[in-house]
Amino acid sequence: MSKSLTEIAEQLRDVNKKVQLIYAFNGSGKTRLSREFKNLIEADSSGDETNGDTEHSALSQKHILYYSAFTEDLFYWDNDLSGDEERKLKIHPNSFTNWVFEEQGQDQNVIDNFQQYTDKKLTPHFSADFSEVSFSFERGNEERTENIKISKGEESCFIWSIFYSLIEQVINVLNVAEPSNRETDQFDQMEYIFIDDPVSSLDENHLIELAVNLAELIKSNLSELKFVITTHNPLFYNVLYNELSLNKKSKKEGCYLLERLEDSTFNLDVKYGDSNKSFSYHLYLKQIIEKAVVENQIQKYHFTLLRNLYEKTANFLGYQRWSELLPDDKQVYLNSIIQFTSHSTLSNEAIAEPTEPEKQTVKFLLDNLIDNYNFWK
Repeated sequence: MSKSLTEIAEQLRDVNKKVQLIYAFNGSGKTRLSREFKNLIEADSSGDETNGDTEHSALSQKHILYYSAFTEDLFYWDNDLSGDEERKLKIHPNSFTNWVFEEQGQDQNVIDNFQQYTDKKLTPHFSADFSEVSFSFERGNEERTENIKISKGEESCFIWSIFYSLIEQVINVLNVAEPSNRETDQFDQMEYIFIDDPVSSLDENHLIELAVNLAELIKSNLSELKFVITTHNPLFYNVLYNELSLNKKSKKEGCYLLERLEDSTFNLDVKYGDSNKSFSYHLYLKQIIEKAVVENQIQKYHFTLLRNLYEKTANFLGYQRWSELLPDDKQVYLNSIIQFTSHSTLSNEAIAEPTEPEKQTVKFLLDNLIDNYNFWK
């Protein structure tokens, strides 16, 4: 049954799971879900009394920390449009940057984390009051390029590095079971950490590294702190799925696919398996072609989809050419058929309805992939 994002947020809150992992295609509403979940948790805790510590009350009253596009909006560029020299990333005052930099002095940890995912020669430089940061590039020959503007992906990595340092500190503090023995009481109220897509523009190696590091941090959590993680990236999903052992029977209910429906409502479906078994794009292609075969509705464009499916399968299995997956005894003939229908440019070749033998070719080639290359049935 379809639901609103508020109802899905309530569902996530009511599930007693230490980790909930959600996949959603871009535009499906996962960032809005992070906001709904944050508002829900804050509303639940609105009647809580503060500890009277006015200096740190902004953080001590929090029941949830969340990382999303809204978090990134706290950082904005001053591009020095007049002089075009003093480019700086401005930091809007907020509780978690105040804690990381001013209270805990973790600026060096942030720099180390940032360089781990970008480049050791790309160095942030904080102002004395941590209200802004500039970036330089060390060339290794005593030359330095000052005040450069980093890419959007690098900027996302920098903001994530700040947030990562904070949640690392939260876990370390809450892992001390007795509250009176903790180094600070600032996190005693903390219940949830919501992380929405911290992988923007990362290459695959660094994406895997980030996912593994995050999984290790979550596994080190001994407290009642709960995590909700959303992503549009199937590789990021799969690494977390495996690193957190979410494939175990007792944990399966923590994996979901968030779908936005045409009437602007949503589904949150439980998924049993990694993205390759549950919702990857190549399975979507497979389902479209299968449906066309069953309903005898094969059109010329299904050859294009079929070739795309062969290419993705070959890439996953490590073949240099997708044509290597074709049946040996018909490889030349079948390859020519797919090439013709995928790349036809002449108007007199643009025929909507394939011949009956061509329709059978689609079914034959699809069956070849499913039967011979370990597609999950």
